[in-house]
Amino acid sequence: MFQDFYLHNYYGKIAITVILLILVYILRLIIKKVVLKFSEYSTKSDNRSKLIIKYFNSLLNILFLIFTILFWGVNTTQLFGFIGAAITFIGVALFAQWSVLSNLTAGVIMFFSFPFKIGDRIRIQDKDFPIEAEIDDIKAFHTILITPEGEIISYPNNLFLQKAVVIL
Repeated sequence: MFQDFYLHNYYGKIAITVILLILVYILRLIIKKVVLKFSEYSTKSDNRSKLIIKYFNSLLNILFLIFTILFWGVNTTQLFGFIGAAITFIGVALFAQWSVLSNLTAGVIMFFSFPFKIGDRIRIQDKDFPIEAEIDDIKAFHTILITPEGEIISYPNNLFLQKAVVIL
């Protein structure tokens, strides 16, 4: 009898886990459609929209994992202890690479609100190193610029948000 109760309890948890999986799948499809529609409306490149979709999918996967772990009744004190230690370790590792994280965040912000597109000629207003170039590609961490002399410049995305940029 005790074994029967245990099995029925697991069937409910399995059913809810499957429902969560289906919900994550549906959310992925919705997010993909919204991002692709936005990309089409604002003439963003396919590579950038795929990258943003990948970011949102990763976020959904992390949330699914957290909800599933909590739902299945994992001891939260041990789980939060492990998560705290992992976040501390990652935080120390990212402290040395803070610019990488800021470039990634800037790349996501630029996707939704960047007024420039591939092929635009721009001038970056920097008193020490002014740059006049054409945008060749916009990636997650940096933007590829080509100067009139043919130089290829990899410009960090976070600097685009910090410097004044003029369309020529």
